[in-house]
Amino acid sequence: MNAETGQASAAPEPVLQATGVVKHFPVQRGVVFKRTVGNVRAVDGVDLELHAGRTLGVVGESGCGKSTLAKLLVGLEPPTSGSIKVLGQEIGGLSARRIRPVRRDVQLVFQDPYTSLNPRMTVGDIVGEPFEIHTDVVPRRERGAAVKELLDMVGLSPDHVNRYPHQFSGGQRQRIGIARALALRPRVLVCDEPVSALDVSIQGQVINLLERLQDELGLAYVFIAHDLSVVRHIADEVAVMYLGKVVERGAGAEIYGGPRHPYTQALLSAVPVPDPALRGHREEIVLQGDVPSPIDPPSGCRFRTRCWKAAERCAEEVPGLDEGGGAHEAACFYAEGRDVTRAVK
Repeated sequence: MNAETGQASAAPEPVLQATGVVKHFPVQRGVVFKRTVGNVRAVDGVDLELHAGRTLGVVGESGCGKSTLAKLLVGLEPPTSGSIKVLGQEIGGLSARRIRPVRRDVQLVFQDPYTSLNPRMTVGDIVGEPFEIHTDVVPRRERGAAVKELLDMVGLSPDHVNRYPHQFSGGQRQRIGIARALALRPRVLVCDEPVSALDVSIQGQVINLLERLQDELGLAYVFIAHDLSVVRHIADEVAVMYLGKVVERGAGAEIYGGPRHPYTQALLSAVPVPDPALRGHREEIVLQGDVPSPIDPPSGCRFRTRCWKAAERCAEEVPGLDEGGGAHEAACFYAEGRDVTRAVK
């Protein structure tokens, strides 16, 4: 509420917004005369919104479109259709030259720290490479000091600028990747499974680093993962993806405390229970069948071929995210809140 006018203040503009984003990859056959025989529907109508200082977790099985979505959000892939805005600016149709300035505001942290760093470049050159592309960010004479400051910011010794990636552990390499992503002072980091290749003990250290950097720099994160326990620790909001679509979205506490979509309920029921006394006494949902092909997904609800609630309506209609009018959004005609963490025996 504005104290002077007595009117409600406008909601802050999201730093990253995706509306109806679609990405299809053509499937071609033939050696000489190629012809398109179908499309891989990697991302098929995704809506996301991220505000400054917040973390949006995106979870789902392998092959659900999470990594493709990450590339779309940072402009590495153009969307087939839909809108992607960074700080209010549309990036979907921009040329390589015009999108370059926008990339300062949104950067990608890659999944594998072993393959995302050039083994022939020193750490100083890797972290400082963005300054060579965006030459006006830091004056040339100050770049060495800026690289050392970035290394110190992520918990690495500034004296290691002349070392090579193979001289660092996996967790340290991921810190180098984070330092490189921070070089252009972005507003948004898209983290594509940044801890999945690390030992569990190291995962916690990297997550704590990301949370500290968020507090210090006001960063917003899109945190993509298949490990639900990691997302639960870091995310303010969660979007659950299945076969290219978001099937449930809401505050992290709401989704983990009372998932409404059957797919989310099944995912959470498979999370290991740390308390030995509860093992074997918690309801576990075992899904039948394999994930359908994204080239030829089922009609209606894409989850219906594996869902125990599926009815005739599910094959004929596509459920929207607002079905059921619950505490948060779920794309299911028969959505209901369910505490999958409680003991049932």
